[in-house]
Amino acid sequence: MTEREFKQLFDTHFDEIRNYIWYRCGDGDLASDVAQESFAKLWEKRPYNDSSKLRGLLFKMAGDIFISNYRKKNSELKFRTTLTQKFENKTPEEELQYIELKTKYEKALNEMPETQRVVFLMSRHEKKRYKEIAEVTGLGIKAVEKRMSKALQFIREKIQ
Repeated sequence: MTEREFKQLFDTHFDEIRNYIWYRCGDGDLASDVAQESFAKLWEKRPYNDSSKLRGLLFKMAGDIFISNYRKKNSELKFRTTLTQKFENKTPEEELQYIELKTKYEKALNEMPETQRVVFLMSRHEKKRYKEIAEVTGLGIKAVEKRMSKALQFIREKIQ
């Protein structure tokens, strides 16, 4: 499939896919994101053996992506709820220990070499996989793994 044909497919079915997801969740931004991700995955995978089935495949992919996002958010919500409950019942001593640990962590991040800090923050704060970090930074996966390992070791040493 050429780019022109793909663009035509996109122009023809994007609104349908977006509306399908919007009806399921009621969130226009999420629906747009899921529809775009569906088309991106279709372009990436390129299963163009039978172009008559692409519309159905797009709906299936969009539904799967939506469900995956829903499960992630639901799981995250449960985690945050239990985490909040744990921290609401802290003693003053635990609160002080938490603040001290947080201060040490932030200081360690500031002192960490930039090459390690970039990889660490992308992994831990942006939730990127090593492969994604390698693509963004232009490093190899092994280099990303090594920098992450050194970053974790650096933090461990500074916090203790």
